[in-house]
Amino acid sequence: MGETKRMTMGVIVGNRGFFPDHLAKSGREEIIRALDKAGIGAVVLDDKQSKYGAVETYEEAKRCAELFRRHEKDISGIIVTLPNFGDERAIADTLRHARLGVPVLVQATPDTPSKMTIIHRRDSFCGKMSACNNLKQYGIPYSLTTLHTVHPDAPEFQKDLQWFAGVCRVVNGLRGLRIGAIGARPAAFNTVRYSEKLLESSGITVDTLDLSEVLGRIGRMKDTDEAVTAKMGAIRKYVTTGGVPDAAVVKMAKLGVVVDQWMKAEDLQISAVQCWTSMEENLGVVPCTVMSMMSDGLLSSACEVDVCGTLAMHALRLASGTPSALLDWNNNYGDDPNKAVCFHCSNLPKHFFRDVKMDYQAIIAGTVGKENTFGTCEGRVKAGAMTFARFSTDDMAGKMRGYTGSGMFTDDPLQTFGGAGVVEIPRMQKLLHYICSEGFEHHVAANFSSVAAEIHEAATRYLGWEMYWHKAEDHC
Repeated sequence: MGETKRMTMGVIVGNRGFFPDHLAKSGREEIIRALDKAGIGAVVLDDKQSKYGAVETYEEAKRCAELFRRHEKDISGIIVTLPNFGDERAIADTLRHARLGVPVLVQATPDTPSKMTIIHRRDSFCGKMSACNNLKQYGIPYSLTTLHTVHPDAPEFQKDLQWFAGVCRVVNGLRGLRIGAIGARPAAFNTVRYSEKLLESSGITVDTLDLSEVLGRIGRMKDTDEAVTAKMGAIRKYVTTGGVPDAAVVKMAKLGVVVDQWMKAEDLQISAVQCWTSMEENLGVVPCTVMSMMSDGLLSSACEVDVCGTLAMHALRLASGTPSALLDWNNNYGDDPNKAVCFHCSNLPKHFFRDVKMDYQAIIAGTVGKENTFGTCEGRVKAGAMTFARFSTDDMAGKMRGYTGSGMFTDDPLQTFGGAGVVEIPRMQKLLHYICSEGFEHHVAANFSSVAAEIHEAATRYLGWEMYWHKAEDHC
């Protein structure tokens, strides 16, 4: 279910004339080969545009920047490769003049102990420090490979490239993001308050649609409208609807059509929807299945107008290429301090379930009646590696903040309703203490992946958000 579009990176090949410049020629070939192996395209100078296609002089820096600008719509990130010491000024000048604002990865090729004469000596180990020093002076954020020096052909660098590609997807996917907020925040959910202005300062726009407009548009639809019948077919294909009244499926289909049309018209990528309990009282269904289908189709959707919740879902989705869910940190699991029950009532994407069926919402039914609460996706969350994340607007401090980490969904037995799973997270009590002491929400986004490193790097280094990374062990 991952994204298939081929990613493209701009490449800056560093060179410094009094070091062996034949290394720039072979280094260019090596980095292109490594990118191709990773399924990534390259935009890089050729030997007709500069010596060996590298960047050393100010003129070459301007030439490379112009090349990048011509391919701005295609370039997701920049790779700086140092096959020798490299000219740190030319590297920084290239990035300054290109003005792409995409993530940057700095890689340096290691020396070989048996080839340390003037003919083969690289000194990239040292040159990387100088390049990073200049990038810091220029105010250009950058990322580093796991090892200080690593050969482009090494498997460790392939892992670095996959990680960096995830960082690029998150950064580029959140900048310019447009979120649809459908309905008002439920009065009983102060926890999902947020600041549109703080989101806007990070380039994230929230567009709103009053629930009365949704209900009005639904009321003007006929059951036989082509779009409605098509959506009914999609719903029944998506999830088992045995025992669910046809009238409820029709209402869900109309809701889905209205939301789809609005999001397409306003160019919105993800959504947050009012549910509890206006949807049930005024439409007579829960929106869970409609939202589940959107999330399963990589259009993340969160309930209770939790805009920051769907933002975290989307970040995880961008990093992994697979659907995300929004869950409650809901229950302890016996007396195991590292396990908990994550639950929602639920709108989890089908991707999360071992098996799933449509049913009614047992909690709300006690208030508004069973007949008004059909549409939940009920089942057990499957086992597997998971990453969790939460973003929040800290209105008092005027900043974005969040946390991320990794764990596992387990096969531990669980008897409950809705969509639920048992999660195991190392040192979970420390995480829970952090969430409560910092006043974070009870909602958390989850994804079947291991992408906490990508989320943390993207949020802290390129978006400037304050983040806590919960790791299995503390490191100095």
